[in-house]
Amino acid sequence: MSSPSQFLEDAIESAKRAVQFDSDGKAEPAAYFYNVAARLLLKAAEASENADKSESLKVKAQEYEARAQSLQELQNQSGEDFHEDMHKQRVRQFRFLIQQALDADGADLKSTAIELYTNAIEFVTNYPDLMQNEIKDLVLQALERAEELKGIKKESPTAETSPVRRTAPSLHRGSSAHLQVSGNKDVYTEEEKRVLFHTSRINNIDYVPFMSIDLKERFQYAFPFTDKNGHLALSPKQRKDFCKWIRPEEICSEPCIVLGQYPDYFSIKQTVVSDCSFVASLAVSASYEKRFGKKLVTPIIYPRDKNKKPMYNPFGKYMVKLHLNGVTRKVIIDDQLPMNRYGQLLCSYSSNKSEFWISLLEKAYMKVMGGYDFPGSNSNIDLHALTGWIPERISIRMKDADFNRDALFNTLESRLSKGDVLLTVATGIMSDSEADRTGLVATHAYAVMDIRSVNGVRLFKLKNPWSHLRWRGNYSELDVRHWTPELQNTLSYDPHSAAQFDNGVFWIDYDSICAFFEVFYMNWNPELFKFTYCIHQEWKAGVGPIKDIYTIGSNPQFSLSVSGEASGAVWILLTRHIMDIEDFKENHEYITLIVYKGNGKRIYYPMDPPPYIDGVRINSPHYLCKIILSPGMSRNYTLVVSQYEKTATIYYTLRAFATCPFSLNKIIDPYKFKKEVCGEWRGVTAGGCGNHQATYRNNPRIKIEIESNSNENCLFVELKGPKQYQIGFDLTITTLADDSVTAPFKTISSGPYRTGIVVLDLDNVPAGSLTLTPSTYLPNQEGPFILTVKCSNAVQVYREK
Repeated sequence: MSSPSQFLEDAIESAKRAVQFDSDGKAEPAAYFYNVAARLLLKAAEASENADKSESLKVKAQEYEARAQSLQELQNQSGEDFHEDMHKQRVRQFRFLIQQALDADGADLKSTAIELYTNAIEFVTNYPDLMQNEIKDLVLQALERAEELKGIKKESPTAETSPVRRTAPSLHRGSSAHLQVSGNKDVYTEEEKRVLFHTSRINNIDYVPFMSIDLKERFQYAFPFTDKNGHLALSPKQRKDFCKWIRPEEICSEPCIVLGQYPDYFSIKQTVVSDCSFVASLAVSASYEKRFGKKLVTPIIYPRDKNKKPMYNPFGKYMVKLHLNGVTRKVIIDDQLPMNRYGQLLCSYSSNKSEFWISLLEKAYMKVMGGYDFPGSNSNIDLHALTGWIPERISIRMKDADFNRDALFNTLESRLSKGDVLLTVATGIMSDSEADRTGLVATHAYAVMDIRSVNGVRLFKLKNPWSHLRWRGNYSELDVRHWTPELQNTLSYDPHSAAQFDNGVFWIDYDSICAFFEVFYMNWNPELFKFTYCIHQEWKAGVGPIKDIYTIGSNPQFSLSVSGEASGAVWILLTRHIMDIEDFKENHEYITLIVYKGNGKRIYYPMDPPPYIDGVRINSPHYLCKIILSPGMSRNYTLVVSQYEKTATIYYTLRAFATCPFSLNKIIDPYKFKKEVCGEWRGVTAGGCGNHQATYRNNPRIKIEIESNSNENCLFVELKGPKQYQIGFDLTITTLADDSVTAPFKTISSGPYRTGIVVLDLDNVPAGSLTLTPSTYLPNQEGPFILTVKCSNAVQVYREK
């Protein structure tokens, strides 16, 4: 019987022959050998003991089968569309040949890659009509890459960004390989690059964005690697029992990163580091990998093998890719771990003594957070850093009328079973007696491993990151009343056996969850969406008011336009960048996102128009806003970043995920010129509004002259006054520079009188002179005012009286 390696060798040989026939335009023999190669690959997959390798072989077999089918369909075609279809087919043929070359190149099969690149180039030379636009660029890049592999030409720094190398641009707006960047602005602006550079420095260490060049990170040294930043700061509990720093090879004879094909969440154990949410995040990530057979968190550890499984490095250096401050960033660590005087690790570890993925990931995250003396976090933050999945929190508010506990349970049960969400749940403050009675830990995160509904009984399977101390109430292993034989059989759970060993894993009913827990933390799979786009920005401390109670005109604003009319969804994630552990410990920055329906233009008043979504201000780094689209709904929105009591410069990322194409753009003021005039209402000049005709004419008058050859000027006027008054103004066109133009208005008002501030934003204003009359609502209301005028062309502003 043939071995898996023999099947694979035969498949490669058949594939080479298929590709050669395909290159020569001989469809029939090419289809035959593609089918042969596919069958051999499937046999190799069935015989392989490596699940990841088996899956990759099956995927390749499907590619060959699809190619064979397309060739066979082409042979059966006839009619006037034949020549057009032949051209399209040859384009597909070329792309397929390039893909085979990329696969070989990515697998470091140098000679095979050279041969396949050459085949692709020769194929195009047989059909000169293909040498246009993108195909031409790919041919030139393929030629350049083949020369590099042959040693004819040295690799250039820009080769990393070549499409032929299968690497994306060094910095791009995607967040996951499968997501399409919506829009054509994939390159960051200089402002965005400055933001990402500035927020790379976290707790006085630089964590640069992860780029394709980082895949060539050096991991071999003459001596065991030691982090240049030194040992991590220990927490007080660690320092109390600390003995020495130790490497994995000193703990066991054959260390590895992950023991087995997938990590085991039962093996995860938290010790004295106060990072229960992070350890719970590791547990739900490990559970996902094993349950759905998809790599999620273990592949972010480098070095790794061709199956993306992390490898033990005897030189002691590791690189971890984390999502931090808007982009993925690389974190370099050594493998020295803290040990106590009794030979026990003083960090989270695996009960499988030879594997170290838990300890290494924790060390990388703790390094970013400033050391093991960690103030605590929540799994929204931690899981987003580990996976990039979209964070959301839902408070358990039993007394609130809008809290639908049944709908929430149904959503969580359905989505968790499909792998759409990673889930943890956290307790709030509890008394010592309540904690002793329930077996729960106050302000503690628990990993949600499963959710099941059996004959009306709604249950959660939780894991305590401590790997001990379990729930003592209904459906615990101590409960002899609720565990019916049917329920035990359905859940494959024996409470009597479970009672023999406390591993921190337990079942608890939903009613008890709602009674004793405070919040669900959910991280959603980006694969629920097809499109994404992000913008990285800075909001300077002095821009806009400290509180945006009266105006949001100076707040960062963005226009969102969604394509199509079908149902769908757009989720917008606002992430504030954090660079200092003290900011993380005492986060006083309350951020949110406000959404307005309309034409995507700038909004000036918080409640006019009323917001479509008025976000809750929270002091978490992440805020998620969901826009659910239904047929006939508005497809144009204005997004406003808002913060309560802003006193410092904020760096942030706005990232959108959508089921349909969309555009997201920063709203830029069209104004190039700005003038400011100060005045006051005093004595007789405090004339009040137009309702008081006898005194209104006594108000101050401001002259505005637009100096332009255009009659389509943009004009913005802002009036600020004492907050105890309602203020407003009238704007009158007095003369036009071009007499043939019809004025768009004679007099226009700023609208309803408002507290402290009022604005007017106009388009298509002709050049000429205008008179502005500012006023309070009532006469005799005295005080100063500031008038700001901005225009797209030159403007002069001065007081008439």
